[in-house]
Amino acid sequence: MTTDTRQQKQFLTFQLAGEAYGVDILKVQEIRGWEPVRVIPNTPYFVKGVLNLRGAVVPIVDLRERFGLESAEYSQKTVVIVLSVKHSAGQFVIGVVADAVSDVLDIDLDDIKKTPNFGTQIDTRYMQGMHVYKQSMIMLLDVDKLLNSDEVESIDGLF
Repeated sequence: MTTDTRQQKQFLTFQLAGEAYGVDILKVQEIRGWEPVRVIPNTPYFVKGVLNLRGAVVPIVDLRERFGLESAEYSQKTVVIVLSVKHSAGQFVIGVVADAVSDVLDIDLDDIKKTPNFGTQIDTRYMQGMHVYKQSMIMLLDVDKLLNSDEVESIDGLF
């Protein structure tokens, strides 16, 4: 009798500008349809505003803008993925805007490829690694690195 010692992790996958991304399912609190947000002045350009989620004020980050991708109109498929994020400032909740949610995948940790080194031209600090699934690449994000210390500080009063 053999035992399988491979470790797996579940990832919620979603679409962004025609590419597949994934986040650790344990970081996901909920998935919501897009709804208008309250715009807050003097926040980073990629923070669309805030939502009131059951009494909590949650900053909403547009991942297209965060990653320097072409912007797009929000549609019926646009979603906000509410994530629990750790930072040196503590634990907090943010919402990230994605084009559409795809699936939940069980991924063997051994099958996660290291993020390629693209030099200084491409910022890969948000990436945990990559995974090949059905002939496509899924970029696995490290949600704890989506905001740097200065950005957290600039929206700290919202938490």
